[in-house]
Amino acid sequence: MTPRARLLAGLGAGSTAAALASPPPAAAHGLVRRANLPIPEWLFGSAAAVVLLVSFVALAVLWPAPRLEEPRWRPLPGGLGRALGARAVEVTAGAAGVALLGLTLLAAFAGSPTAEGNFAPTFVFIIFWVGLAFTCVLFGDVFRSLSPWRAIGRALEAAVPSLGAHPLPARTGRWPAAAALLAFGWIELVSGWSEAPRTLGVAIAAYTAYTLAMQARFGTETWTRRGEGFAVYFDLLARISKFETRGREVGLRPWLGGLPGLDRAPGTVAVVAVMIGTVTFDGLSAGGLWREVAAVLDTATGAPDASATLGLLACVVVVGAFYALGIRGARSVGGPVGADRLRAGFVHTLVPIAMVYVAAHYLTLLLFEGQAISYLASDPFGRGWDLFGTASAAIDYGVISQNQTWYLQVAFVVAGHVAALTLAHDRALSLYGQAQVAVRSQYWMLAIMVGFTMLALWLLAQAGA
Repeated sequence: MTPRARLLAGLGAGSTAAALASPPPAAAHGLVRRANLPIPEWLFGSAAAVVLLVSFVALAVLWPAPRLEEPRWRPLPGGLGRALGARAVEVTAGAAGVALLGLTLLAAFAGSPTAEGNFAPTFVFIIFWVGLAFTCVLFGDVFRSLSPWRAIGRALEAAVPSLGAHPLPARTGRWPAAAALLAFGWIELVSGWSEAPRTLGVAIAAYTAYTLAMQARFGTETWTRRGEGFAVYFDLLARISKFETRGREVGLRPWLGGLPGLDRAPGTVAVVAVMIGTVTFDGLSAGGLWREVAAVLDTATGAPDASATLGLLACVVVVGAFYALGIRGARSVGGPVGADRLRAGFVHTLVPIAMVYVAAHYLTLLLFEGQAISYLASDPFGRGWDLFGTASAAIDYGVISQNQTWYLQVAFVVAGHVAALTLAHDRALSLYGQAQVAVRSQYWMLAIMVGFTMLALWLLAQAGA
C-alpha cells in the first residue's frame, strides 16, 4: 500500500490509533483527500489573493524604508549563545550525524529488503528531508553541525592539511547544489528506489563518496557552502529563522533576517527553482490531471519513468520561467537597476515560498508517517529487536483532522507568500532608493506571488482527485 493510500485509509476511518503502519517507501506524497469543507475551495483562493493585495498596499504605505537589509542581531543571554556555539557541541553533533549516516547505510544494506521494515527510507525521506527542514526554519542551520559529510571532511583536513587546496571556480557557484537537489528529487519522486532499500543505500554511498571527493579537492567549507546540495538547501531555509550563529555564538535576529544577506552566486536561482519545482511536481502527480498527461507521455515515450522525468523537469523550468517573467516585468518600469542585478537581487524572496510548499504538501507525511520512526528505531534492521521499547508502537491518525490539515496548509501558503512580498518590497526599496519606483517595480512581483499562491492551493485541492 502506498503512503498516500495508507493516509487515506487511516484518515477515512477516523481512527485515533491505527494498526501498525509501514514507513513510506520513497515518494513523499503527504497530500491526502479532504472531506467536504465548510466553504468552497475557490473561496479559500479568493481570500488568499485578497490577503496578498492588502499586504501589498500595507507595505507600500507603512514600510517606506528598508528594514531587513542589515537586521539586528543579539546573542542569547546568560552565555547560552556561547555554550550552544561551542566547539564541543559542534563536534558532538557532527559525530551524531556520522553515526546516523552509518546506521542508515547499514540498515539499507543489511536490514529488511522491503521498505516497510527498513529504517533507511523513512529516515531519509521523512525525518531528514522534511523534518529537518522544519527544524532549520525554527532553530537555524542545525544541519551545518549535524552534517556527516562536513564532519568527516573536517576530520580528514585536520589529518591531511594539503586537502582542499584547489579553488572552486567562481562561475561554478551553486550549480552543483542545484544538480544534487534535482537528482534527489528524481530519486524521491520518479525512480522508486525507496521501495528498494539496497538501491537507496547505493545512492547514499555514491553521494557520500562524491561529496568527500569534492571536499578533498575544493575544501570542506567551500563545498559545504556552494556544492553540497543538502547543506545549501538547509542553509537557505535556516535564513528564515530567528536564530543565527556568528563566530561561535548563537544569537537572535528578526524573522527572515538572514535572507537579504544571501550572496548572489551563480546557480542560486536554479537551486530555488528546483526546491519549488520538485514539490510542485509531487503535488501535480497526486491529481487526476497528471494521470491523463502521463498516459499520453507514456504512450509517446514507452517508459513511465521517462514521462515522470519530463514532468519533473518541466515543473522546474516553469517555476524558473515564472520568476524570470516577474523580473522582466520589474525591469520594464525603468530605474537604474539592470536585469542581471534584479534576477540575482530578488531570488531570496522565493525561499519562503519554497518552504511553505514543503510545509503545505508534506505536513501530513511528517505528522502521520513520521511516527513510524519510533518503531523502526527500535528495530532498524528488521530482526525483531525492541531496543527502545517502541517496536509495537502504532501510528495515530487522529493527531489532526482533515479540515484542520487544510486550514494549516492554506495558512502556510498565505503566510509564506506574504513573507515573500515583504522581502521583495524591502529589497526594492534598497535597490531603487525611491519608494514610488520601488512600489511600481513590485506590481509584477505581486502578480507572481498571487500566481504561486493559486498554484499551491490548486495543487492542494488536486490531492487525491
